[in-house]
Amino acid sequence: MALAEQVSSHRRAFPHLFVVPFIMEPSYKIIPADSAKTVSVKDTANSFGLHDTLQYGPRSLGAEISSTSRLRNRLEKWDETQDNFKLTMLNDTMGLAMPMKLLMERKIVSQIQHLPGFHRSNVHLDILMGRDEQIDVTDFMGTVDMDGGNTGVHTEMEKKLRMR
Repeated sequence: MALAEQVSSHRRAFPHLFVVPFIMEPSYKIIPADSAKTVSVKDTANSFGLHDTLQYGPRSLGAEISSTSRLRNRLEKWDETQDNFKLTMLNDTMGLAMPMKLLMERKIVSQIQHLPGFHRSNVHLDILMGRDEQIDVTDFMGTVDMDGGNTGVHTEMEKKLRMR
């Protein structure tokens, strides 16, 4: 059975395990592919040569003018491509069970509820993703959800349970 058939059969059997960030797309790409979107008026033109708004939606000149750089596309998809490559290599060396186990563990760890009012640190997910030896900006600067004072556990629980 081919890898794509195995993955699709497991997706049908265990649909709750395959969430968007944890889907393995078998690929040996080390560098992300260029995905610069190019849409021209020629592709959406009707018989008169004008943009067909009813069929293709309103025309966005901003989308036509602004083009993202190839470097930006590559950097945005770098982690996803590297993760897919590692999962594909695990599939080839250890079988389909190992990447599926790793994906299930990632999903379980990402759904852990933290105590309100305390700093959220998902070290478990960092270890499973292989980011435990990397120092990121969020490690020493904090994240957006960390701002605001420590209001206390009771206040946070009242807010969470909508008691106030």
